[in-house]
Amino acid sequence: MTRALVFALLLLPGLARPAQAQIRGFADVGATSFTASESFDAVLGTSSGVVFGGGVEVALPRGIFANLRASQFKADGQRVFIFEGERFELGVPTTVTVVPILLTGGYRFTRWPRLAPYGGAGIGWHRYKETSEFAADDEDVNEQFTGFHVLGGAEFRLASLVAAAGEVEWATVPDALGTDPNSVSAAFDEHDLGGVTLRVKVIIGR
Repeated sequence: MTRALVFALLLLPGLARPAQAQIRGFADVGATSFTASESFDAVLGTSSGVVFGGGVEVALPRGIFANLRASQFKADGQRVFIFEGERFELGVPTTVTVVPILLTGGYRFTRWPRLAPYGGAGIGWHRYKETSEFAADDEDVNEQFTGFHVLGGAEFRLASLVAAAGEVEWATVPDALGTDPNSVSAAFDEHDLGGVTLRVKVIIGR
């Protein structure tokens, strides 16, 4: 992932070289509903939660854009054991953290003065961590997986250098969960770390 991120960071400024290209920053907040709903619900008591993020975007002429975003989901729960579909709480507090870093390219429709619908797709690197205060090193989880996503939304210009946007994203991260036969996700036969995210964004720049 390090090489890919270095490449992306080098690529985005390079995309801004053509005339009239703009570099913009953004921050966002939203909610993710995970595809592995039963697994997350068993450990955290919910299959969705709040995500915070932000990033940088290059807006090119003719509506083309590329952006790099990082976000984080973090929630507390407890370790559980699933036997014949029944959930047994182990009384061990655990924290689940998911950190996606997404590289997206897309197209923005700019025919209207203040409203710009857009869509895009790209690749992501998803860090999954599951930690407990009193767990041994081999009991904690800290792994990274590659996924893909598509998104769409609409941006509304509030001022010359400020815009707001609403966005929906669908991501798939196959074969990320359930690799351990004793894991909760294996018991539910759930392997995708992706999900659906709804977010609102504040954008600084043209």
